[in-house]
Amino acid sequence: MLSKNFTKTEFVLNNDNQYQLEYSIEEIGQGSNLTVERKKENGEFETIQAMITRLNDQIFIKWSEPFDGRLIFEN
Repeated sequence: MLSKNFTKTEFVLNNDNQYQLEYSIEEIGQGSNLTVERKKENGEFETIQAMITRLNDQIFIKWSEPFDGRLIFEN
């Protein structure tokens, strides 16, 4: 399993007033199982059920506010 860390500054506000991260299929893989984890104040991670959508070769992870965390995936 691979992971990709991200920070709340990487989120972009979309037209639906949701914050989103964007990755390409090349970065993550075509058929990956994706798990989104949010970093808590104590440094531990918790799994969340973020909305994940795909469009063409892009993968979007959406949440109501930006947060520090990581994306875990199989490549």
